[in-house]
Amino acid sequence: MAREKIISAVKSKVLVSDGAWGTFLHDKGLKPGECPEQWCLTHFNDVKEIADSYIAAGADMVQTNSFGGSRFKLKQYGLEEKAAEINEAAARASRQAAGDHCWVIASIGPSGKMLITEEVSEEELYDAFKEQAIALEKGGADALCIETMSDIGEAAEAIKAAKENTKLEIICTFTFEKTLKGEYRTMMGISPEQAARASLEAGADIIGTNCGNGSERMIDIVKEIRTALPYAPILVHANAGLPQNIDGRVVFPETPEDMAKHISALVGAGANIIGGCCGTKPEHIKAIKEALAAL
Repeated sequence: MAREKIISAVKSKVLVSDGAWGTFLHDKGLKPGECPEQWCLTHFNDVKEIADSYIAAGADMVQTNSFGGSRFKLKQYGLEEKAAEINEAAARASRQAAGDHCWVIASIGPSGKMLITEEVSEEELYDAFKEQAIALEKGGADALCIETMSDIGEAAEAIKAAKENTKLEIICTFTFEKTLKGEYRTMMGISPEQAARASLEAGADIIGTNCGNGSERMIDIVKEIRTALPYAPILVHANAGLPQNIDGRVVFPETPEDMAKHISALVGAGANIIGGCCGTKPEHIKAIKEALAAL
């Protein structure tokens, strides 16, 4: 069955995305220093079960275990030559979980390289993102979620590579931190409006923000984007609050109920797709789904 385009579906309802993957992988036994993406080959069923759990919680779409799936990131583990194989398997796992009725929005994270310092060229970034995008499409993705970006140049290369080499919808989200002046900026000094405009100009279909902030802070970020761009679809993947160090462990304190309290305000600010990032679990996604149903 052919699935409706996400950009068409958001015209009539607010959609629910999934939550964190890294948290889940560690719960399933991923050890410190181990490559998360390699689990797509060595622990395929465990990876699929993560996507299964989010679909069961009510998510309309799930991501993939491919955030660090570029050859740049995989090189740290000596796995750069398996980039295509790993990404295809990542998409296949989520596709099996999503079935015919839910979307797979395959994750593409930053390369870890800096254009501004000439550590990497635009051509090298383009080629790495191209390899990843093609493999994710082959594995069954409906869209690519280029996420946690901070540099417009890198995001533009990822969008360009995806747009020119696949037929997938393209989502692009940036991560912002609140400054002492109360503004939101990426680590490169980019504002939400600048990031969103640049993403659309590069060819993204859906824009937004992920990570770095809990759901309450995301409200102001979404408002800024929506004010500047009245008609663009906006996706939000908020953390379960700001991280805290408790007894040497990083803990995200926001409960499902805490997150649900901000859903009405996020929708009012202009969010079209709402899900979670670091620290969120199926319980958070279920609470988001129920909060939206109650609006």
